[in-house]
Amino acid sequence: MSKKNLRQFGFILILFTSASVAQETVNKLPPSIQTFGEAVVTVQPDRARIDVGVVTQANTSQAAVSQNAQKLEATLARLRQLLGANADIKTVSYSLTPNYRYPREGGEPSITGYTATNIVRVTLDDLTKVGSVIDTASQAGANRIQSLQFTLKDEQTAQAQALREAAAKARRKADALAAALNVGIVRILSAVESGSPVIPVRDVAFARAEAAAQTPIEPGTIEIRAQVVLTVEIR
Repeated sequence: MSKKNLRQFGFILILFTSASVAQETVNKLPPSIQTFGEAVVTVQPDRARIDVGVVTQANTSQAAVSQNAQKLEATLARLRQLLGANADIKTVSYSLTPNYRYPREGGEPSITGYTATNIVRVTLDDLTKVGSVIDTASQAGANRIQSLQFTLKDEQTAQAQALREAAAKARRKADALAAALNVGIVRILSAVESGSPVIPVRDVAFARAEAAAQTPIEPGTIEIRAQVVLTVEIR
């Protein structure tokens, strides 16, 4: 037999062996059915995160930074008066960027000034104060309300409830299928879960409050979703 024929024979033998192993693996798997369960748990948020900040522009970088610091310090002082000295406030971003003018006829752009941006995140559990935080920050000099997010302090409890409901739905479907097929369920082979909370994030466009009325805020609800894929052995 030529070397070419030997190579072809070896390749065929490998394919045959691989197919035999795969078939043997399939044959070893017990008969089973697979079902899917999904659940949604709706809960009220009990925590809010508000990103507020100050954006300043000036001819020089030093002036932009200095003006920004003054306005942000005034904003932080007013927020601490509202929320207390131990208010949960932290910096989340800071930037200093040049402003360019681009010639109409083309060519190199020139720097016309600088923009300083400082964003802080206010976290609070009293949702009745969300509107007051926005109004207080804007009245103190903040000119950017970057985002407003409602969350949960204890996300795991709601997630566990959603998983229990999803698993129960998957098991009920498995029982119904087994009964319809006139077979019995021997044991659970696997249960695979997935899912994450769907948290509404609201981007708030800044508008300086001219009137004394408080900014109305409606937290709404949070949906916690969970999915479970259940595989059971039958006989």
